[in-house]
Amino acid sequence: MPAVLHMVCGKIGAGKSTLTRRLSAQPMTVLLCEDDWLARLYPNEIHAIADYVRCAGRLREAMAGHIEALLTAGMSVVLDFPSNTTSTRAWARGVFEKAGASHVLHFLDVSDEVCKARLRARNVSGEHPFETTEAEFDQITRHFVVPTADEGFDVIRYG
Repeated sequence: MPAVLHMVCGKIGAGKSTLTRRLSAQPMTVLLCEDDWLARLYPNEIHAIADYVRCAGRLREAMAGHIEALLTAGMSVVLDFPSNTTSTRAWARGVFEKAGASHVLHFLDVSDEVCKARLRARNVSGEHPFETTEAEFDQITRHFVVPTADEGFDVIRYG
């Protein structure tokens, strides 16, 4: 079976991490979780959106070759990295194309109200490495770009 790069697109609280855990249960599949890597590499350094953007960009740069190597070796990779903008999706495209791998973009199309309710519950649980306020949700969501057919991804949409 050819290696597949699974990408996820959805607002904060849409269910991306839940879906990626399920996808990664397949044989010969590895899960890479951005939040876990960021929390370990940059402990107590991400306090604002600008911090996240800087650190996540560094992480993507560092991981691209590793992800490509996994795909080239025949391992499927589930990226629990938000593919929420055309630029982050273009980065992922570069990785799977360079590896000659297949891809799927999983788009979780969930309303702001549902996402915010899940976000509040997640913040209360304390189980997530980062807390996000509703104001931060609104600020981050302004940058969210729904994938379009013009981008040429194989999309599975979850409503």
